[in-house]
Amino acid sequence: MSEADPAPVLAVRDLRVDFVTRRGALHALDGVSFEIARGEVLGVVGESGAGKSVTGLAIIGLIDAPGRVTAGSIALSGQRIDNLAPEAMRRIRGKRIGMIFQDPLTSLNPLYRVGDQLIETIRTHLDLSERAARKRAIDLLAEVGISAPEKRIDAYPHEFSGGMRQRVVIALAICAEPELIIADEPTTALDVSVQAQIISLIKRLGRDHGTAVMLVTHDMGVIAETSDRVAVMYSGRIAEIGPVRDVVQRPLHPYAKGLMGAIPTLAGDAKRLVQIPGAMPRLSAIPNGCAFHPRCEFAFDRCRSQRPEPRPHGTRLVACHLYDAAESAA
Repeated sequence: MSEADPAPVLAVRDLRVDFVTRRGALHALDGVSFEIARGEVLGVVGESGAGKSVTGLAIIGLIDAPGRVTAGSIALSGQRIDNLAPEAMRRIRGKRIGMIFQDPLTSLNPLYRVGDQLIETIRTHLDLSERAARKRAIDLLAEVGISAPEKRIDAYPHEFSGGMRQRVVIALAICAEPELIIADEPTTALDVSVQAQIISLIKRLGRDHGTAVMLVTHDMGVIAETSDRVAVMYSGRIAEIGPVRDVVQRPLHPYAKGLMGAIPTLAGDAKRLVQIPGAMPRLSAIPNGCAFHPRCEFAFDRCRSQRPEPRPHGTRLVACHLYDAAESAA
């Protein structure tokens, strides 16, 4: 990071999100910390229930009751945003933070033309006339790869394919030139060939606009193709975070090793894919110590009683007692 721009676009510190029930508080996130720099794509990966989507929702202030942020901080370009009033947070959403969700049909109003929705969003956040906003909307549709945008701007969402609807959603997310985009499973509902196009588009946004991107997905192939760094989440915590090439090729945390070992390759070798035994624990039954220890073949006594904290190891941070032991022995 340069001296002129020292603050990361997004800085999450020791974030904790609880869901309060009659039986007590359930910790959906427990001490999550990471940063995203300008123009960087951070992939966030893990099984269902790991806390990926909750992290994204906490950042944009859309955690539904009975959930709430109970500790830690979230800063956007140096400004803390987790303690803002709802109205102030609403002004940040859409303008400074753009959002791309899994199902474009839930992001687009089926009763309005896509151009009307784009123009309304543009004029909400930018001081432009109707005519200037329409021109910007056409330019955005062209930028995200929609052909004949002058005609398609007056079409309704149902007149677009799934991939094209997702492009419209991306145009909506970037229309106010946000500093940060949160993309939550943006390719899951799309064909593989369309997925590749959307991945390429998200990468180009970060490069051309300098936008920071948090890409939430369970698909390691998407992470490997798109991200600069990757955070592997398990049971509401980050197990490992580092450069995507290092984590994919030489994962450190046993859970990350299991995820990477489950990816089929085209190398032609006949190795069996790795299977991680068991399942992610429920929020009401997270074990003591390391939450992954019941599924880990390397677990020892300390793993069952003491929770590991993320520690530097080479280019990465890893939350695993195996590396504490290795450093102690060195």
